[in-house]
Amino acid sequence: MIKVGIIGAGRIGRVHSESITKYVKRAEVKAISDVKITDELINWAKEMGIPNIYEDYKKILQDPEIDAVLVCSSTNTHALISIEAARAGKHVFCEKPVDADINKIKEVLHEVEKAGVKFQVGFNRRFDHNFKAIKTRVENGDIGEPHLIRITSRDPDAPPIEYVKVSGGMFFDMTIHDFDMVRYLSGSEVVEVYAAGGVLVNPEIGKAGDIDTAVITLKLANGAIAVIDNSRKAVYGYDQRAEVFGSKGAVQTKNDADSTAVYSCEMGVIAEKPKYFFLERYMQSFADEMSCFIDAIINDKPTLVNGNDGLQPVVIALAAKRSLDEGRPVKLSEIV
Repeated sequence: MIKVGIIGAGRIGRVHSESITKYVKRAEVKAISDVKITDELINWAKEMGIPNIYEDYKKILQDPEIDAVLVCSSTNTHALISIEAARAGKHVFCEKPVDADINKIKEVLHEVEKAGVKFQVGFNRRFDHNFKAIKTRVENGDIGEPHLIRITSRDPDAPPIEYVKVSGGMFFDMTIHDFDMVRYLSGSEVVEVYAAGGVLVNPEIGKAGDIDTAVITLKLANGAIAVIDNSRKAVYGYDQRAEVFGSKGAVQTKNDADSTAVYSCEMGVIAEKPKYFFLERYMQSFADEMSCFIDAIINDKPTLVNGNDGLQPVVIALAAKRSLDEGRPVKLSEIV
């Protein structure tokens, strides 16, 4: 039984806590920490069967019984805590992004390798049933050589302005998943990025220095071209679709909905809207990524989302930001 400590008891920390408790049979959460301990958090932890709650996350790192640490704290702490956890001999699962600074990410990877611990980054969409089905078709050669990759990712509503101000921008807190998906689905690396964006959802987002709508074109090392379109607000729900088109055919996925029922009548044809929130859409993928992390520890296998997988989307995001700011295509070689 792998004993886990979770650092950060916000939304994603609680998601992973519930995933491990309900779905990962070979792991248990021994402790969770947060900068603010509330009665609500104490009651929730008790309901989840988590025996220890700390305000100081270093108590988790100092516990010799804890084998692995989940870094679910604020983004600006990910790199520091990952390094501290590795030096403490703990296996590390780090939520994305590891950091917005490439050099800090490289430092994390160096420390992880030096300590000889497992390191996995939280790109849960790789474990989603739809995207895995596309990946399988591509890997099997069913669509031939990939020519075009299209990814649509639109949130049901814009985040609070307070979040926008500290998130690092849409490319880092939202599109970064799509940058990872391009690499995952294509099996190739991005070499050039061109981004166009605007503020069409909420002018306050623009005042905070960010955008809420974007189209990003990416050139890949294998010659394929990828297109990502993003919006902070899709009034009909959480819009998550992907397609890979190639020399022998194409494979695409539709949105998940509460049912596949389609009602037809004289007024028209009516189908279910997509699932509304990311937790509804991706809950199983969170459980599956955690199962794979624990399996890598128990069976001493490589993690399925490694340190380089955590680094490359950040490089792409930095290139996209520079492209948006300067109005030109940016090669990744300009960033690294």
